[in-house]
Amino acid sequence: MPKHLEPPSLTPEEAGGTVIAGHFDEGDRYVTSRPAGRKDWLLTYTLGGEGYYETPEGEFHCRRGDLVLLKPDTSHKYGTVKGGRWEFMWVHFSERIGETGMLPAAPLLLHQVSDKPAGRRIYRAFRRILTDSVERNAYWQELCEQAIREILLLLAQSMNRGMDPRIRSVLHLLSSRLREGVRIEEAARIAGLSPSRLSHLFKAETGVSIIETLNRMRVQQAALLLRHTERTALEVSQDVGYQNYHHFAAQFRRAYGVNPSTYKSRESGTSV
Repeated sequence: MPKHLEPPSLTPEEAGGTVIAGHFDEGDRYVTSRPAGRKDWLLTYTLGGEGYYETPEGEFHCRRGDLVLLKPDTSHKYGTVKGGRWEFMWVHFSERIGETGMLPAAPLLLHQVSDKPAGRRIYRAFRRILTDSVERNAYWQELCEQAIREILLLLAQSMNRGMDPRIRSVLHLLSSRLREGVRIEEAARIAGLSPSRLSHLFKAETGVSIIETLNRMRVQQAALLLRHTERTALEVSQDVGYQNYHHFAAQFRRAYGVNPSTYKSRESGTSV
């Protein structure tokens, strides 16, 4: 995979506050040292191997799935561990991306993203940054900054959620397959658990079963569609994955206390 070479002496002022990004796969001769730090932020995502960071606070090692966020003006040195390789994606960005304020104020933040769906989203966001920063089409910098914001929000979300990452992966599967539905065996395979173990852990983490969670997601989405679109109750039931309208209506009444048509009339101000 091609590398995008970093100009190590380029400051944000010289670059106009621009986004600078790359994808490196380096042996143990790779090292970057900045005793005075830089005037911008550095964000790296490790894809394989192992790297290290040295700051006045100590030495930190990063492995597959680790995001590292380094504050401006932080003295640092980083590179590949001795005898190894380090594959990582990186981006420098300016202070104007305010989502950094959602994260701890430590000079260096290292966090393992164990949630696989979040990890895939972070990887795709980095790929967009690399592509846009090289092509430099209209609004390329704004597109890069939006992708950086997505990564930082996913990082904040990962740090603030105490739920088992295997259960988060199942929730992501359910939400992405709302219309088609998900078999318990497939969900268990995604989570790396047996079906019985997944069912027990899921209810312990969320308080409800997988089927109840799927029904709740469907009904909540149906309520939004009923309130904000011209779709009929029957069309909405099919949109969210119900093949049997009477089953949908029963689930909806259980959640909202009225049938779907009455809810649409009441919330949207239309008559049925």
